[in-house]
Amino acid sequence: MATLYLTEQGARLLRTHSRLIVEKDNKPLLQVPIIKINNIVIFGRVMVTVPVIELVLNEGIPCAFLSINGRLKGILEPIKSKNILLRIRQYERAKDEHFRVYLSRLIVYGKIRNQKRLIQRFSHNHPELNFEAESSELDIMLKHLQLKNNISGIMGIEGQATAVYFRAYSKLFKGELTFDQRSRRPPRNPVNAILSLGYTLLTNEYLALITASGFDPYLGFYHGISYGRPSLALDMVEELRHPVIDMLALELISRQMLKRSDFTGDGSSGFFLSDEGKKVFFTQYEKRMNAEFMDSKTGERTNIRKVMRKQVNNLMKAIEENELYQPFIIG
Repeated sequence: MATLYLTEQGARLLRTHSRLIVEKDNKPLLQVPIIKINNIVIFGRVMVTVPVIELVLNEGIPCAFLSINGRLKGILEPIKSKNILLRIRQYERAKDEHFRVYLSRLIVYGKIRNQKRLIQRFSHNHPELNFEAESSELDIMLKHLQLKNNISGIMGIEGQATAVYFRAYSKLFKGELTFDQRSRRPPRNPVNAILSLGYTLLTNEYLALITASGFDPYLGFYHGISYGRPSLALDMVEELRHPVIDMLALELISRQMLKRSDFTGDGSSGFFLSDEGKKVFFTQYEKRMNAEFMDSKTGERTNIRKVMRKQVNNLMKAIEENELYQPFIIG
């Protein structure tokens, strides 16, 4: 099954029996059986009819609403899982500072390990570039991480490591579209526009997964409580940001699948993907999310969406059964 992305402004999403129909100016643009859809993402002003809402709620399909520039506004989803016992345990664990530090340290450990692994890949694929300093700095930060016994200290290490990682990442963009540093709200260059949109989509997918599993998505362990922020989804995203979205952005730019003409805006108001640019991005995003690879731990074939479900289950076992949480680390 796949995600249905709707970006055509002024379009309408209709229903005929168990099929979804996208039309504009009374002309059909797309028809798809609901059985082939597991997620719907709507950008900007696309009208959704009540029969469609009834259908997606009955089928348990989350429908995310984003601004035209990709900022998540809200999610239409079925009634939460009945697993109230999991949520009670989640609330109890959130009050346990020792558990919060333990889990946060593992999440950040996985994130930094993935940063280092990607830098190693960059070194292999780009022998003309030198990443020794960045790789050594990340090794030092992994050691310092183990000594941190509070969330603020862990956040400090994560911030330093991410700055080092992006310093290495910036060396890889040599053409028309370059990258100097991470910026958001607004993204100050096209690469940041890709990263921001990709991180939003990844967070949205985790938000749907953890909600369906019975978690309260707004109560995280590493990310603190903030009104309206899906902190638990943001916790889960940390391990996958770089190996999924950063690598996708690099591929799209280096292979010139996206060019400057695929973006609107400027450095002051922010850069955003055009409608045509979004189509390219969504196609490649879906390919990356579903592309199979070998799990280095189990030796089994998997893909990123299967990894995400596995990580949610790992978190559930850590909370309910005191099992060791194992962060996802790319091979």
